[in-house]
Amino acid sequence: MDLSITGGTLGITLVLIFAALIGMIFFMKSVYNKRTEKALQGEYKNEEGQQSYIANRAKYEALDVFGLSGTFLNFGLALAVGLSLLAFGWTQYSKQVIIPAGALELDEEIEMEPPRTAEPPPPPPPPPPPVIEELPEEMIEEDPPPFEDMSVDEETVMEEVVQEEVAEEDPGPPPPPPPPPPPPAPKEEEIFKVVEQMPLFPGCEGQGSYAEQKQCADKKMLEFIYGNIKYPAIARENGVEGMAVVSFVVEKDGTVTDAKVVRNPGAKTGEEALRVVELMNTQGKKWSPGKQGGRNVRVQFNLPVKFKLE
Repeated sequence: MDLSITGGTLGITLVLIFAALIGMIFFMKSVYNKRTEKALQGEYKNEEGQQSYIANRAKYEALDVFGLSGTFLNFGLALAVGLSLLAFGWTQYSKQVIIPAGALELDEEIEMEPPRTAEPPPPPPPPPPPVIEELPEEMIEEDPPPFEDMSVDEETVMEEVVQEEVAEEDPGPPPPPPPPPPPPAPKEEEIFKVVEQMPLFPGCEGQGSYAEQKQCADKKMLEFIYGNIKYPAIARENGVEGMAVVSFVVEKDGTVTDAKVVRNPGAKTGEEALRVVELMNTQGKKWSPGKQGGRNVRVQFNLPVKFKLE
């Protein structure tokens, strides 16, 4: 027996029950008012035949106040059981996620743009060529100096040149040793694009072979993406459709890093796709890391997100 009801049906049922209770309260109030009027019209007498309201101040037998107590008790029990069944039957149906056809198919290969670096400054201009100035005539000697014969033969006596000894200067303290070389930069681990076992979205661990797990993981990932994505208002108003592509790296521990938009149709669609991808870390969705040669490796993943107006 299916007792599942939606939130709207539950709300309508509770409103009807509340209205019925209010109506029953006013109805029973009118019934007891009429009984009270009839009972007070009679005379209450003591053993001597005189009227005595004091002897009957706590109980009016003609009213029969507790005559319907059993009926009210059974009604309360039935109402409590009915409300319990309604509470257990209240079912919240999950929102239907519409996944477009070919959601993981890329129209073309996505090429990653290399990071742009600052261009080096241009080299300085070459120095200007030297200017040859002509000497004035006053500085030109008319008669050249006489030629001195510097030739040497066997009879020429050579004079010994005495070099004066120069006192050695104190070299001072030795220079400090050179500073040690800087430590080598940490080696960044290689990021693979294709490995033996690609990363898998969580939720399908231990479900048969790797192919079955991958098929299940892709479905779970698409349900997560299109279940959390919100079509940007500016894109809806301007009729913007298209496919955004978000590139990210699945680390060895399954976390998502370095997420960025590599294709953006515009109108905040790329930013929305990036927000949903970053939501994986916020909600603790850890992937099964990719494997190459039996060890966990970093893998780059390109995720297409299609925006299509209904």
